[in-house]
Amino acid sequence: MRLTGKKVIALVDEEFEDLELWYPVYRVSEEGAEVHLAGLEKGKTYTGKYGVPATAEYSWDELNAEDYDGILVPGGWAPDKIRRYSAVLKLVQDFNTAKKPIGQICHAGWVLISAKILKGVTVTSTPGIRDDMENAGAIWKDEPVVTDGHIISARRPPDLPPYGKAFCDALAGE
Repeated sequence: MRLTGKKVIALVDEEFEDLELWYPVYRVSEEGAEVHLAGLEKGKTYTGKYGVPATAEYSWDELNAEDYDGILVPGGWAPDKIRRYSAVLKLVQDFNTAKKPIGQICHAGWVLISAKILKGVTVTSTPGIRDDMENAGAIWKDEPVVTDGHIISARRPPDLPPYGKAFCDALAGE
């Protein structure tokens, strides 16, 4: 239980990639971290691409990065919606400034692009947004998981096991 006492935010919106939300949430929970789901509307149940629900315990605007140890951004189509909200972008920027772990997988890179935190950062993502990542100044690699300091990125669901481990390692300070 090396993550006991740690708190993590997991962002949600409609059409998140079900596995890319729930696998990391369960993975960090297994190690003792407390995870809070956050969406635009507190109490709203959002539906993943494959029908799995996730109810937001908090709204984005009531969260503060200083109260948390890490943040998870799932992929799917949700990142294209999530990145349009200034509260989310500020939250991600605050995690970045504090050098706290930021986990992103697949299309989640769109949120980091909109937060303008990728210049010079080595990352991966789904190959479909490689150009977007590079145009934001990132150094893109086609690898299952890339860790650059506090930013942990992965390509897609088959990469979830090493991604989950890498995020947990970052939260544990390893």
